[in-house]
Amino acid sequence: MASSSRNNKKYDVFVSFRGEDTRDNFTSHLYSALSRQNIQTFIDDQLNRGDEISESLVNAIEASAILVIVFSEGYASSKWCLDELVKILKCKKEYAQIVIPVFYRVDPSDARNQTGPFGISFSKLEERFKENSEKLQTWRKALKEAASLSGFHSLNIRRESELINEVVNHILKRLDDVFRPGDNNNQLVGLESTVEKIESLLGVESKDVWALGIWGIGGIGKTTIARATFDKISRYFEGSCFLENVRGEVQRPGGLACLRQKLLSNLLKDKNVILDIGLNFRRLSRMKVLIVFDDVTCFSQLESLIGSLDWLTPVSRIIITTRNKQVLRNLGVGKVYEMGPLEYHHALELFSRHAFKRNHPDVGYEKLSSNVMKYAQGVPLAIKVLGCFLYIREKEVWESAINKLQSILHPSILEVLKISYDGLDDKEKNIFLDVACFFQGEGVNLVMKFFNASGFYPEIGISVLIDKSLIVIDSYSKITMHDLLQKLGREVVRQESINPENRSRLWHHEDTYEVLTHNTGTEKIEGICLDMSKVKDIHLNPSTFTKMRKLRFLKFYSSSFNGENKCKLSYLQDPGFAEVKYFYWHGYPLKSLPSNLNAEKLLFLELPDSDIEQLCDGVKRHGKLNQIIHAACKKLIAKIPSPTLIPHPNKLVALNLRGSKSLKSLPARIFNLEFLIELDLSGCSKLKRLPDISSGNISRLYLSGTAIEELPSSFQLLLRLSWLDLSDCKMLKSLPSSLCKLKSLGVLDLHGCSNLQRLPERLGQLSSPIVLNLVKTNIEKIPESIIQLFVLGCLLLNYCNSTAGIIEDSQRSEHMGHVVAARWKEVREK
Repeated sequence: MASSSRNNKKYDVFVSFRGEDTRDNFTSHLYSALSRQNIQTFIDDQLNRGDEISESLVNAIEASAILVIVFSEGYASSKWCLDELVKILKCKKEYAQIVIPVFYRVDPSDARNQTGPFGISFSKLEERFKENSEKLQTWRKALKEAASLSGFHSLNIRRESELINEVVNHILKRLDDVFRPGDNNNQLVGLESTVEKIESLLGVESKDVWALGIWGIGGIGKTTIARATFDKISRYFEGSCFLENVRGEVQRPGGLACLRQKLLSNLLKDKNVILDIGLNFRRLSRMKVLIVFDDVTCFSQLESLIGSLDWLTPVSRIIITTRNKQVLRNLGVGKVYEMGPLEYHHALELFSRHAFKRNHPDVGYEKLSSNVMKYAQGVPLAIKVLGCFLYIREKEVWESAINKLQSILHPSILEVLKISYDGLDDKEKNIFLDVACFFQGEGVNLVMKFFNASGFYPEIGISVLIDKSLIVIDSYSKITMHDLLQKLGREVVRQESINPENRSRLWHHEDTYEVLTHNTGTEKIEGICLDMSKVKDIHLNPSTFTKMRKLRFLKFYSSSFNGENKCKLSYLQDPGFAEVKYFYWHGYPLKSLPSNLNAEKLLFLELPDSDIEQLCDGVKRHGKLNQIIHAACKKLIAKIPSPTLIPHPNKLVALNLRGSKSLKSLPARIFNLEFLIELDLSGCSKLKRLPDISSGNISRLYLSGTAIEELPSSFQLLLRLSWLDLSDCKMLKSLPSSLCKLKSLGVLDLHGCSNLQRLPERLGQLSSPIVLNLVKTNIEKIPESIIQLFVLGCLLLNYCNSTAGIIEDSQRSEHMGHVVAARWKEVREK
């Protein structure tokens, strides 16, 4: 009962203290330190108290897991404090609550025996209650009992800050004991001792930088163990970040930048952190941090994210999960924990919790369960998937399933997982195979539209796959599946035929290369995904796609940073692409799109780094065009908001001309497009000016690296602009005073505008919380209005040892947030 009551507590900690003694010093500091660790703490802020402690106070004591008593010199002079003490000890006895005494400038023996200065305080109370000897005896007994408990003595720890740190760390450890997940935790069956081993290897208490590798095959539980360890110890660190699925994320366009953003944002607790690695690592070098890099496949991924371990403080910790031990060697990780399969009894318990919702098999199912264990081979993911598959099914179904297992030629985990696949209908199988071959980690909304257009009824299909533990929709609304399940799906496709051209999906570069090089494609092929960085040049025959009449998905991409198009082509022959819904071709070699693209069925068109000059007539006139993403297109890029007919380009939502180095000017009415909310002109190095603006709904405008010299005075009409990126605009000399009228502006990035010497005097009149980045500018003076901007969230300034600070504490508004970090405070001043 005690354990159950603890886990239902409203508060983590209740603090009993004498307000006159410690309210404004020790207790307030202790409360702040507990709050910083997200420890829910109750302290009584009432200054006026009645004769009896209130019912709410009694309830708070009962609703707290840990009860802290701050014994100060005047504690025993307060009837209120002593009544609290009696109630605290009663709860300790009845509910097994934890009591921690802190002796603040008081000798424990004086508290126990009511002697010394502490005893003098108690004697004053005795005078008032000398007629109530029973009450006095109760208080004496409570003081003796509480002061005899193990606690903290301020006279033994000179610095108050050290005392508070020790108290908080002790409370953290006790809370871990109180709220540690019980034996019914399905995720950690048989792994609790592993978490303890990992924690021991990390040496949390030592003062050397420890990097620990967790190594093993896919599905063996590396991520589960890393997450459990992270959840247990992260509260002991000033900053922490769990970067899940590094391998998958870095393969996406911009994935590495997103991971770096998440890393810095989580560690620094700043959502608007600027991605200046050197600047931020300088900040982090002073912090105690915990980082988990999950599923790392090569050293360069870590090198790009963290560089080396040299910048970390001696008390920081790094955990890396990987299937490649060489990654750990390259980083110099000395401690490696190899994940092995679950022991039989743990594997059976985990299986039983999924198959029977209890810790052991139902009567009559013991042998059947044992047979399943032989095939699962102690791999947690396989065990859980099989358990979910067989849940509440009749014994005859179990026997049939196990007999089927006996007939599988390759009794590996992949084949075991195929049992769940065999239970799907044709539509569900197609969804599963498409995810395994093409859509792992993609946004569920994109995938749903593709499957709808393919006639797969994804609403019910995806729901079934989730129920059968075959896919997961993560917290970022991305559709994912475990590596073993992905391999299962790809193995199913591989077994369709010994010849790649007779399979429904091509995803392996060698198979795709063979089919395209020899022009052996057939109507059986429904999807092709080729990483061109893994093959030599392919000279496509103009008729390559004419035989692929069922082709729904085509993706030629490059996973390398400076990838190039390897699929060479002079022209395309009709017919072809009649059923294509997803068309992605990095470095598309032709000047125009294929005329035979069916605009009625095309949903997604992506042509990064292409030289395309025009869209084909069919696509321009109409079509269910959801996306046109064209990262370095010289002519046009568009993102259409919904799958509706497109009568004209006024429906543009996002225009991306990033990297168009030949672009010198923009159409006069570009800002007037009604639905345009995002305009990216970054890297348009010949663009010197913007057209005048008469209206506009743009919320994000990226002008980084352009030759813009000034913004038009009509810029003030972009009333919905929330993000303005002018970084590295070397020619920019001034900003219009009308900029202060952009009341929605939240981020103004002027980083690297080396010719910019002043800011508008009225810029501080902006009403939105703002991040203002002035790093590497030539700003000579910060306007007073900005210094007094009470909604300012973050101000980044030049760092220069030879200059004097112009923003003093007296100049700061009391409402300002992260005004200027100390190391950013100094700026240029004439």
